[in-house]
Amino acid sequence: MSVEEKLKLLVVDDEERIRRLLNMYLTREGYEVEEAVDGAEALEKAIANYYDCILLDLMMPEKDGLEVLQELREMKKMTPVVMLTAKGEESDRVSGFELGADDYIVKPFSPREVVLRVKAILRRSVAFPDTVSPAASKDLVVFPQLTIDHDAHRVTAEGQEVNLTPKEYELLYFLAKSPDKVFDREQLLKEVWHYEFFGDLRTVDTHVKRLREKLSRVSERAAKMIVTVWGVGYKFEVPNE
Repeated sequence: MSVEEKLKLLVVDDEERIRRLLNMYLTREGYEVEEAVDGAEALEKAIANYYDCILLDLMMPEKDGLEVLQELREMKKMTPVVMLTAKGEESDRVSGFELGADDYIVKPFSPREVVLRVKAILRRSVAFPDTVSPAASKDLVVFPQLTIDHDAHRVTAEGQEVNLTPKEYELLYFLAKSPDKVFDREQLLKEVWHYEFFGDLRTVDTHVKRLREKLSRVSERAAKMIVTVWGVGYKFEVPNE
């Protein structure tokens, strides 16, 4: 049995047709799928259980997807979340990313595309539970202002821990492994999000913005290490000190 056949997903949508459709396609791929019909049930299940990924509808009665995501991130920072929504405006996407969403899929969507997106996220996000052992790490990326403990998936800036979503962490780690190398947005979508044939380039910009904001709350110097190369993309730059 492959790793993917053991993974557990939660599909949250108030439309039974969509839940059944996604359940069918994801189950065919070997995933174990559970469902929730509204935000309250989604939170209850997400808090009580471990899921490798949550597919979360934005527009739901009682408690919408953004409210669910905000409350979920207070308790489980590392669980990957894919937002599903009929609202495609940029402001809605930004709101989801700001609260810690890892991806955003606009309805109507192809179930096959959803499967590809889930696979892309799980390719790197699987096995990053919220309760990480504090065991000594051997895989460290260390700079004067910033340390990335890859074994523990922990980032510290000038000695203070920085709480990042899975995709924010992966983006930082990817850039930091290759200091001074410039990556365009298409490369970052391919390497961090694993998007070969689809993907909104603004996803990269939004995550860079959020990453800088979180780092700057702890260390302005660490935040400035993520540099925009205008007309090209981004790079990780180590200051000369």
